[in-house]
Amino acid sequence: MSRVLMVSSEAAPFAKTGGLADVLGSLPPELNALGDECAVVLPRYGAIDVRASEKVFERMRIYLGGGYYECDIYQKVQRGTKFFFVEHLGLYGRDGFYGDRYGEFGDNHVRFAALCSAALGVARYLFPTQIFHCHDWQAGLLPLFLKNFVTGDPAFYGAKSLFTIHNLGYQGLVDRSKLWDAGVEDRFYRSDLLEFNGMASLLKSGLVFADALTTVSPRYAQEIQTPEYGFGMDGMLRARSGVLHGILNGCDYEEWDPRTDRHIVANYSADEPGGKVGCKLALLEEFGMGHRIERPLIGIVSRLATQKGFDLVASVLDEMLGWRDATLIVLGSGEEAIENQFSWYASRYPDRMIFWRGYNNELAHHIEAGADLFLMPSRYEPCGLNQMYSLRYGTLPVVRATGGLDDTIDAETGFKFWRFESWDLAECLRHALAVYGDKDRFEKMRQSAMGRDYSWAKSARQYSELYRELLES
Repeated sequence: MSRVLMVSSEAAPFAKTGGLADVLGSLPPELNALGDECAVVLPRYGAIDVRASEKVFERMRIYLGGGYYECDIYQKVQRGTKFFFVEHLGLYGRDGFYGDRYGEFGDNHVRFAALCSAALGVARYLFPTQIFHCHDWQAGLLPLFLKNFVTGDPAFYGAKSLFTIHNLGYQGLVDRSKLWDAGVEDRFYRSDLLEFNGMASLLKSGLVFADALTTVSPRYAQEIQTPEYGFGMDGMLRARSGVLHGILNGCDYEEWDPRTDRHIVANYSADEPGGKVGCKLALLEEFGMGHRIERPLIGIVSRLATQKGFDLVASVLDEMLGWRDATLIVLGSGEEAIENQFSWYASRYPDRMIFWRGYNNELAHHIEAGADLFLMPSRYEPCGLNQMYSLRYGTLPVVRATGGLDDTIDAETGFKFWRFESWDLAECLRHALAVYGDKDRFEKMRQSAMGRDYSWAKSARQYSELYRELLES
């Protein structure tokens, strides 16, 4: 089996802003269960408490830009997986992961170049590595370092790199003049290497130098090779299509399963679904709407961004909340214009719509368990997790057919629309609400949805097979 070192800026439960952290918290334990040896390297941010961890390397020198940084390495075992934390107070000992209230940190290119270099140090001294599995632009320089700067080091003989694209829209752009600070010579600033629209892209470094590429769903692997979804990199991705694979993210059923969910008022399952009605009533009563138990309840839990398609939603709310008399509950935060839009509609329909600005994990569980329908009208969605949670909770997803949403939802388990237009969304919602009115049909779909299995086991096997193929090539 393979020895795999994953390199990431996030990993649950230590540092999380989104789905990337969930992947790094769930996939490595599954790989270890299959027989691979998998560990994770991430920064030791200020919010990460290392008192329960073991310091396993002191004053590791990281050379970048003609100078060096001295880092300590801590190790903690979580769910049978070794997590290595790279500690340097000047680089990572801040309140935010990527920025603060003033914006992104201006030295992120240095911070994550140091992470990549430290990961090589971990592999050299602490965890001999065959496969470096790099995630998103923050780990994009590691394949470049591996192929160009350590080729004479026997510790890396035969080592390969795999780069996973979680979201092509985040490209790690940096001014050419700052590459040297990140340990990258100016000779790599070429149109076929790191140059991208007059800047240098750390994401592109991973795309160019990694031995293999993956995305987080099969459909997204196809989409990013088109101008519509390729963010200007579609031509290069088509050129590398032979090593590009789409592997669907898995779902963490230890956290998201109505049979065992500790956050909800009644546990239930496909075999014993009665508790879902109690969850719906409890959610509505939480906001003084228990009298609307018979009306369809639509849930949204999301980052409120144009990527997620919520600029479309305003055009259908008057119909849905007005003469169709549905109830809507929204949990999320993000772009100010979309937040203000939801706030306005919540004030217009105070007895039919709830808007909770921000994030509340317990409320997210209540919505998944209590809602009848779950809305995800994304412009693009590399994978998506909430639609998988919704399936398990019998909350039928209403989604745009893109990326992982298209891969995971079909006519037996939810409702899809294809064109990113308000009319198509409205028609899809009308259909979903009509099916809700047909109790037998809706219950049959709910049973099908709850029977789907998107656990990490299948995805982990696909990654394990890909690792072996890389080592044999």
